Amino acid sequence: MSRIDDLIAEHCPAGVERAALSDVGEFIRGRRFTKADYVEDGLGAIHYGEVYTDYGTWTTRVKRFVRASMRDSLRLARKGDLVIAATGENVVELGKAVAWLGDYEVAVHDDCYIYRHSLDPRFAAHFFQSSDFHQQKGQFATESKLARISGANLGKIKISVPPLAIQREIASILDKMECLKAELEAELEYRSRQYAYYRRIILDRVDADAVSLGTLGRWQGGMTPSKSNPSYWESGTIPWLASMDVSDTSTDEIRGRVTQRALEETSLRLVRAPSVAVVMRSNILRRVLPVGLIKVDTTVNQDMRLLIPREDVDAEYVYQALRADSERIRSACVRTDGSMAAVDSQGFFGWEIPLPSLDEQRSVALTLRHFDMLVNDLSIGLPAEIAARQKQYEYYRDKLLTFEEAA
Repeated sequence: MSRIDDLIAEHCPAGVERAALSDVGEFIRGRRFTKADYVEDGLGAIHYGEVYTDYGTWTTRVKRFVRASMRDSLRLARKGDLVIAATGENVVELGKAVAWLGDYEVAVHDDCYIYRHSLDPRFAAHFFQSSDFHQQKGQFATESKLARISGANLGKIKISVPPLAIQREIASILDKMECLKAELEAELEYRSRQYAYYRRIILDRVDADAVSLGTLGRWQGGMTPSKSNPSYWESGTIPWLASMDVSDTSTDEIRGRVTQRALEETSLRLVRAPSVAVVMRSNILRRVLPVGLIKVDTTVNQDMRLLIPREDVDAEYVYQALRADSERIRSACVRTDGSMAAVDSQGFFGWEIPLPSLDEQRSVALTLRHFDMLVNDLSIGLPAEIAARQKQYEYYRDKLLTFEEAA
């Protein structure tokens, strides 16, 4: 921090100017390509869904390629440009940015904007994660089935523009913080894979007839009450589960809340606990199949299904079995045509798992729960350290990106 204070005192003692993003750069909309255009090797490409799931603050490599012959019909990001997702599942996620730092040009999907600017690219990408950006973004985004923001409205968002030497120093500090967190995440991933291996062994030893997921009980969907009707949301006390809140864990903490009026006037239905949540429509399905064990009565949005198990089915056993099979289910059942990934219902509900007696289900679930606690308990070990690092990054990011404004 003292290094930055010294740079500020040297370069901008009277404060830092704020400018609209359109004053320090331009937004260029990408052009459409589809799954059919992907090839093993060709022109590097970034799809908007991948900005959320596959990339961090910056990258030098792409995950996919499209046909090189398409080059002249597409819009290309150059080294130093930002690629910004202009469509998202909700306003909170909308506007995720990745700085492209590779030495070659890459094609950008039409649900993204290329931001060509005069800023340090890593500094700019960190700004797009900041509280300042998110607070301003909320004024300009629109939300119906998907949240969207236009290039013109992105251009209205203001950013503090210190001299480049300060931008680079801030980006360097924040990159180091993210790197430390990434190392911890890699270690946790390794341990999680170890756990997944033993979970698979335990479930493979279950000697019972297989039954399809669709026969395990009732699968309940949901909806999102109109955000324009405050009586559905203000002072709500009834849990409402959004797909972005479903993770590979069990939970009794649900952030969303709706009112009794929303239950009475919409098609929402309260699902009794315990239940098993599976995300059926989300771009995160390009990477993982989110499954959760839900321990409280809740309502749910339209992009997932909750299993209310029949009497001879243990919810936690089903949850563990789905986690063990999640990658195989995702590979077999997830479709990524169009701009959104989704689970094929016929394939998913036809997927089979072994179903022993209720007592054996509970015994298996208890064993796996104990394994699970060693890896995923958020109060101890690596997950707690990762959470602490994330909070540290967010605190210093917002602090470092806040300046005394020049008169």
